[in-house]
Amino acid sequence: MSQTTTLTTPRAAAQDRRWHTLDLKGQILGRVATRAAVLLRGKHKKTYTNFVDCGDFVTIANAKHLVLSGDKMNTKFYFSHSGYAGGAKTTPVRRVMEKDPTKVVYAAVKRMLPDNRLRGAQLRRLRIYAEEPPRTTKKESAKP
Repeated sequence: MSQTTTLTTPRAAAQDRRWHTLDLKGQILGRVATRAAVLLRGKHKKTYTNFVDCGDFVTIANAKHLVLSGDKMNTKFYFSHSGYAGGAKTTPVRRVMEKDPTKVVYAAVKRMLPDNRLRGAQLRRLRIYAEEPPRTTKKESAKP
């Protein structure tokens, strides 16, 4: 018996891009961020190639209504440092959520993508809205 192997060229893998909309209303942040990272990388496609940017566009709606598991709303902090002595800053996630909830979602998705040359291009295909997006696209549930 002869077997045939089908290989897709890297250039062809990057041509088919689709739009996905994830609704964050009542969903846990980490689970939606994981789903968004998989869609942005293109790992759900059979033509996935790790060194080619073959992911899809992702729109995340209702970031204002996200849920953090456990007591993370009170105990989770974001750390930043200015580079100077004594320049360490910690910001509670609750304060960031009140000011701009899209930054919390963006940070979660960004940290789930590998730190390489493709991450910038993959993050440019991510759209995050605190409420409903201006125009709606095909809805997809946040559950895999």
